[in-house]
Amino acid sequence: MKRIFAFVWISALISCHQSNPEDVLGRVGDVVTFSNRKWDIKSSTSPVGPGPNVFSKRYDDVWVDENGYLHLNIDYHDGQWYSSEVVSQDNLGFGTYTWTIQSDPLSFAENVVFGLFTWDDSTFFSDGNSEVDIEFSKWGDANSIDMATYSVQPVNFGTYYAERTREMTSNQQLLKGVTTHQFHWTDSLITWNSYVGETTNGALIGTWSFNLNHPPRVKVDGGQTSNPIVIPSPGAQTHARMNLWTLPYQSLGPLNGLKHEVVIRSFTYHP
Repeated sequence: MKRIFAFVWISALISCHQSNPEDVLGRVGDVVTFSNRKWDIKSSTSPVGPGPNVFSKRYDDVWVDENGYLHLNIDYHDGQWYSSEVVSQDNLGFGTYTWTIQSDPLSFAENVVFGLFTWDDSTFFSDGNSEVDIEFSKWGDANSIDMATYSVQPVNFGTYYAERTREMTSNQQLLKGVTTHQFHWTDSLITWNSYVGETTNGALIGTWSFNLNHPPRVKVDGGQTSNPIVIPSPGAQTHARMNLWTLPYQSLGPLNGLKHEVVIRSFTYHP
């Protein structure tokens, strides 16, 4: 795929200039400091999940700018497309997860996914990896205008469970620019909300809730089957994650051939 040197969106408020590696704010090796937390940078030399994708640890793909904002890229290096992901070093659990982002999801290629979510490698059988999601994607449909999706896993592992996911259907143009996205996760109820602006006081873009009235579902992955799950519980190794990646189509990388970048202004967690 031909590389085209262009950004999907450009903000006058944030400098996209990247310093020399030794001057990069927030980076020490493969760890980035963002929103007063340390995050491990996921990297790989061959395709891995999700996607699968190859994940970058390059300083110009995962970095923090002078405002303290985290940048994640999908970019083309040395004949290969790379995605990006960071994983909180802190173990988190039930509580309120809030991200403020700056992006234009409507401009994404149809196979690009921007995820804000929880994950636990140790809880597959008991809780399906303890995954709660906020994701921005056209999910392969270039004409889609419903960009934001709330989900509680499992959704599409072996069988598609439509009741466990919801596409936001309000004015998607409100997602362009600075927006705030939150879920409150308990053992009996998960509630998602999205807002215009930097706080939860802005205009409401979308909302959804999921409770124990839904049937239990199983996650089937890698030849293994989890226990039935309604609302998953966190485990001892549940972390917050943020990633920017592509769905598996004919080749790795965005189908429009463009570099993609998202900016996460802040993340907070309150038990």
